[in-house]
Amino acid sequence: MTQSVARVLCAGMAVLDEVFRVERFPTADAKTQASAFVSVIGGCAANAAIAISRLGGRAELVAALGGPPADMIGDRILAGLAQEGVTSRAVRVPGATSAVSSVVVDAAGDRMITTHCDEKLFGATVADAAALVAGADALLVDNWLPDVVVPICAAARQRGTPVVVDGDGPMHEASELVKLATHLVFAAEALRATTGVDDLGAALMRIGACTESFVAVTDGANDILWRDGDAVRRMPVFAVTVEDTLAAGDVFHGAFALALAEGAPEIAALRFAAASAALKCTRWGGGSSAPRRDEVEVLLASMHRSLPG
Repeated sequence: MTQSVARVLCAGMAVLDEVFRVERFPTADAKTQASAFVSVIGGCAANAAIAISRLGGRAELVAALGGPPADMIGDRILAGLAQEGVTSRAVRVPGATSAVSSVVVDAAGDRMITTHCDEKLFGATVADAAALVAGADALLVDNWLPDVVVPICAAARQRGTPVVVDGDGPMHEASELVKLATHLVFAAEALRATTGVDDLGAALMRIGACTESFVAVTDGANDILWRDGDAVRRMPVFAVTVEDTLAAGDVFHGAFALALAEGAPEIAALRFAAASAALKCTRWGGGSSAPRRDEVEVLLASMHRSLPG
């Protein structure tokens, strides 16, 4: 009997990333020669959708893009998504320009990002949220386009579908996204900005008091933390040689949502996500270097064999 492929609906930002690799970040008024360049799809939700597709899931993406016929950036984003096997449910906004970023990555794998996002995109809405989530095994949203994603989250919760919220940016503790999430996974600085608490464990407990969802936080090369009742648990990440951290968090969220869609418990989903993000960090090229499923399984198997006992 053939097992069905898990379907994950992603919603949020899609961006065209123009990525430059340099030895060191340029100083003011200086010219720097890039050693490499790539133009790839970016944005939290779009990168996560690409990661899901590469990891063997069925990925669909709801994103706000500039309206035709004059938005060449949006056309390039749609073509890139199609090439990665991601089904687009894009909302085209007449008169708007799709988002674009200039990304500079240095030899240590750190990055500087400048983004232009047309204000008109933040007014985008979806026509039928219930139809979008029908048949989805999980929903993953970022928190940059609340007018787009909140109705989709509400429709998913009504169906009993897991709702994973990528806390990539700060949000209000009483926001609709916090209330609607079944799984809320923050980036460290976004959690600190949301709660006003510097200690990540204490910040998790604070945000956990505002929601009944599973709450976790990633912190780069440091341990992943999650709230377990009145305790904070931690999980080490995979030690790798870092080439590029761009899109690592998005790959993490995509892999986490896919694992949940496939029926994995939260802790196993975190481990799968950590392995996926680690492999992405070993390669330059942003979201275009997200790993394949077999690569992640090899890494997980090797780490399991290395455990004592």
